[in-house]
Amino acid sequence: MKATTIIVILIILQSFLGHAQDMQEGFTYLETGKYQEAVTYFESVLETYPENKTARLCYGRAVGLQGDAPKAVAIFENLLKEYPQDFEIQLNYAESLLWNKKYTEAKTYYETLLKKDDTSFPTLLGYANTLSNLKMYEKALAYVNKALTVLPGNANALVSKKYIYLGYANQYVQSQEYDTALIVLQKNIEVDPSDTETLLNIANVYLITSAFAKAKTTYLTLEKNDSIIALNGLSLVSHLEGKEKKALKISKRAMALLTDQTDETVRNQTVERFAQALVWNKKYTISGHVIDSLTQVYPDKNWVRSLRATQDVYTGDFKKALIQYDSILEKDSLSFDGNLGKANAQKALGDYEKAYDQAAKAYAIFGKQKDVMTFTKTLDKQFTPVVETRTSYSFDNGDNEATTFLANASLPLSTKLKVFGAYQYRDAQNTVTNSEAKASSVYVGLRYAVKPRVMLNAQAGITDVTTNDGNYAAFLADVSLSLQPGKRQNLDLGYRREWEDFNADLLQRAIAKNTLYGTYNLSTNANIGWYTQYNFTFQNDDNQKHLLFTSLYYSIFDKPLLKTGINYQYISFKDQVPAIYFSPESFNVVEVFVDFLKNQKGKWFYNLNAATGLQFIEDQEQQAIYRFQGKLGYHVSERLSVDVFGLHSNIASATAAGFRFTEVGFHVKWDLTKKPIFRKVVGELKE
Repeated sequence: MKATTIIVILIILQSFLGHAQDMQEGFTYLETGKYQEAVTYFESVLETYPENKTARLCYGRAVGLQGDAPKAVAIFENLLKEYPQDFEIQLNYAESLLWNKKYTEAKTYYETLLKKDDTSFPTLLGYANTLSNLKMYEKALAYVNKALTVLPGNANALVSKKYIYLGYANQYVQSQEYDTALIVLQKNIEVDPSDTETLLNIANVYLITSAFAKAKTTYLTLEKNDSIIALNGLSLVSHLEGKEKKALKISKRAMALLTDQTDETVRNQTVERFAQALVWNKKYTISGHVIDSLTQVYPDKNWVRSLRATQDVYTGDFKKALIQYDSILEKDSLSFDGNLGKANAQKALGDYEKAYDQAAKAYAIFGKQKDVMTFTKTLDKQFTPVVETRTSYSFDNGDNEATTFLANASLPLSTKLKVFGAYQYRDAQNTVTNSEAKASSVYVGLRYAVKPRVMLNAQAGITDVTTNDGNYAAFLADVSLSLQPGKRQNLDLGYRREWEDFNADLLQRAIAKNTLYGTYNLSTNANIGWYTQYNFTFQNDDNQKHLLFTSLYYSIFDKPLLKTGINYQYISFKDQVPAIYFSPESFNVVEVFVDFLKNQKGKWFYNLNAATGLQFIEDQEQQAIYRFQGKLGYHVSERLSVDVFGLHSNIASATAAGFRFTEVGFHVKWDLTKKPIFRKVVGELKE
């Protein structure tokens, strides 16, 4: 549209300059983009010559280009009433429709002009720009090429053609046809290999498709033209690769290149990237100061609000983030950051219905944009019916062996209610005493969101046990309340009834355990976390047990997760019955551990955990302990994953002889459907 503006101005000058030398000053204002000065100038001319056609036409252009498109349209409509066949006025009226974003009307009007003169360069170029605004890019290319046939090599037409290609490529990006988008963008590179906007668009496609090496190469090409913009891009690439320290280092280099002469937009983009890099590196105090400074300079800018919201999300303050996103949307309802950011904040707050609503709005605006689709897919996966099976074999140095098979299924009926059921079979035996017990358990349950981030869990079932001494059936139950009392805090309170099934001898004794339990986890912005669990168990053999477990941990890395810390465990039984089961008056364990977890993007995932320390059983001498635990898995598809796992430990457990315990197994998880049963398509709410 800018190119059309320049062409029409030149036509006006050519048509009227010879007859209106006294208005040269106003023409210069129009030609150089000083539209407010042009408005003032032609207003003064019209006070003296109110009927002057040239002054009225130029005044209309100045008003429209200054931003008052409706007034400009009215001015040209009045001129057309007086001069209905004046082609220059018709051209200006057509362009004013573009200023007013009345693209459909503009298309129709340009088509009437083309019938009058299909070789008119400004008409062909204006029509091409109109088609581009209507996202009819293929036809737009045809007409901009016709314009270039009339005036070969015209710079303004070439600029329009570049932007048509950019819009055309973006259309393919939105529909996730990335290879085609790159082919279209390459058309611009053939004309100008160093075009900044095209290179940025190419790099963006590579970022979307996770082709980070190609994105780096593109930014390095761009660096020859604009080092600051290139460094901003390279910082983002490092972030997406999980290299946060490198991202911050590159961003600091970009900041160092800023001068008083740096374009304001580039300066703001650079400071924005710097603030983001600080947040990625959890340097929240410094990033907070940067964002505060930006807020003072740009109190009403959405990009600054988005930065504030990003920091709130990273620090776990999703309520504050939601306020920021609402402020963004109040000012710009079509904001990508505002729409998708709000959906993410609502999801984090457990308000899934609203998150789905917001995702639907984002989909309506941005279509199949990758981040929108990824968010919706992630949210859907949380409510997809799932079936899992787990098979394991365990043994210890007390000659106990056990084979366990567990199958469970969960079915979310809405974002608030999920029902589930499970079946477990356990065959335990002792190869020395020849005792054997088989237990089959079935239970059903539900999980209901009383309100966001407050969940009620309840399950009940029956276990049927067959031993050498006979059979018995027992009732199982587990009722708990899960909530998040504060930022980065999780609390579970509940009651559980179960039957001791560690080995065959204990299964024969039919020991029922009733446990009141609570768990609390606190994570902080400083990578330090604290987990605590307390259980009070009263049994049908009149014994009671207290268990306290607490862990202080520190996250060294996030991707993959590397965590280390110290654990402490205390167990005490009211009665000591060592001949039957491990029941010390006091049992203390102190251990240090390291946990290595990779479960990010990619086919393979794993978890390795190792711990070592000391255990103290009553007044016995301290004993060295160790524990090794691991899992290796593979995502067969988006809906199916398998993994193998193992555990070896010498920490005392249910029996005094349970010091060396080993377990190995196989686990399968299958999402039964692609989407929750209460949803059909992306962007659609529950039926």
